[in-house]
Amino acid sequence: MGKKILVADDDPVLTRILSSYLGEYGFEVVVAHDGDEALRKLEQEHPDLIILDVVMPRVNGYAFLFAMRKIEGVVKTPIIVLTCKPELVDIFMAEGVQEYFIKPFPQRELLEKVRKYI
Repeated sequence: MGKKILVADDDPVLTRILSSYLGEYGFEVVVAHDGDEALRKLEQEHPDLIILDVVMPRVNGYAFLFAMRKIEGVVKTPIIVLTCKPELVDIFMAEGVQEYFIKPFPQRELLEKVRKYI
């Protein structure tokens, strides 16, 4: 089994596409459809990388980052943010996010960044 990626996004179509695409390249993909579920899966699954949407129900991407910092052993997990709100990018980059993509984004470029950080 390949490296594990947590994809946290409330768009079920996007999560299916990313799961399939990244799975073709040998990655194991775990999906969460809101920030609360993403926090639970982060603790259960111990992913090697997180792909994080900004706008999600229950716990948004920023609150996820804040909560994640309190979980022992995951602080250094690389994060790639996906967003349709480019005005929030600077906030996330200041919080230690490695990369970001504005939706819609080229899958190939995302794959390159995933490989860079895993």
